[in-house]
Amino acid sequence: VQLVESGGGLVQAGGSLRLSCAASGFTFDDYALGWFRQYPGEEREEIASISSHDGSTYYADSVKGRFTISSDNAKNMVYLQMNNMKAEDTAVYYCEAARASAPIVDPELWGEGTLVTVSS
Repeated sequence: VQLVESGGGLVQAGGSLRLSCAASGFTFDDYALGWFRQYPGEEREEIASISSHDGSTYYADSVKGRFTISSDNAKNMVYLQMNNMKAEDTAVYYCEAARASAPIVDPELWGEGTLVTVSS
């Protein structure tokens, strides 16, 4: 059972970045998948999630209108397209999964994270 993130890096404010998450070892269609981020010393912030069975989505107010989550059930992949990025988006981003519908309140699985840095 594994979630592996990729796509993090350095981007200028106003720019875009796309994160990818490869899922393996579980039945993708039974899960909601999403992304949370965490700042040093703070609780995780659920930012976007998608229910695999019906495609319903959730976005935190802080990213609504700027970030888009999508999934490819055939490839067991979930993506986070981040546009118009801000300095406050700088964080470690984690892919997550739970046997529930979006939003994910209690993730059962998560990856090791990928660092996103937005320079102002």
